[in-house]
Amino acid sequence: MTELPAELRRLRLSQRMNQTQLAKAVGVSKSLIASFETGRLVPKEDTAKDLDKLLNSGDQLQQLSREGREDRQPWLRSWVDHERRAVLLRAWEPTLVPGLLQTEAYMRQVFAAVPSNRGRLEEVIATRQTRQRAVLDRDPPADLVVLVEETALRRGPREVMKDQLAHLVDLGHRPNIRIRAVPESAGLHAGLGGPLALATMSDGRRVGYLDDLLRGRVATTAGDVLELELVWEAVNELALSADQTRDLMLRMIQ
Repeated sequence: MTELPAELRRLRLSQRMNQTQLAKAVGVSKSLIASFETGRLVPKEDTAKDLDKLLNSGDQLQQLSREGREDRQPWLRSWVDHERRAVLLRAWEPTLVPGLLQTEAYMRQVFAAVPSNRGRLEEVIATRQTRQRAVLDRDPPADLVVLVEETALRRGPREVMKDQLAHLVDLGHRPNIRIRAVPESAGLHAGLGGPLALATMSDGRRVGYLDDLLRGRVATTAGDVLELELVWEAVNELALSADQTRDLMLRMIQ
């Protein structure tokens, strides 16, 4: 993904302009252009428009500026947007196979059980598959660490679960994906309060997500994210290794 500072500098140099010349042409200070190119500040809408016009870049800098402002106010983004941009994704799911790793047959079973999905089943399946592709098929790939309760790996029709488990085993061979089961023997633990996810961005900023029966909630404050990370770490300590989890799933398949 192109970042605003690097792209602005590239465009400026392609026009054989230094920061002083660009600043004068746009009607701003040289220090402001320098702040844009170091990422310390993001151009306002009118400034980005002037830069696009001067540098013959269409609306590219305007779009990158909008994304930059949203990054500084992460609550403006939906969870799916955070998920798509993250370099590290961590997910915990106590009751179901996590959405990013579900087969179509499995998600069909899950979605069909929700009353509000009647009459729109194909739509919600297509939406989830688009979300999966945006994360699993992108280049470069994000690191994905998934913790799932062992009972979730046993819940569902036999043939559907056989294919779902085989899919998880295949995904687990990817170098960027680690799937780890929390064994039933772990008993009561901090993660049983519900599923959660954590996205780490390229600048180190972290965002959390809590799922529920209605729409879910993005957590962006430092305190909320820290609380979710503490729960994650508590569950992580209980989980089997990725190799042990793979062996467990292969035994289930057989």
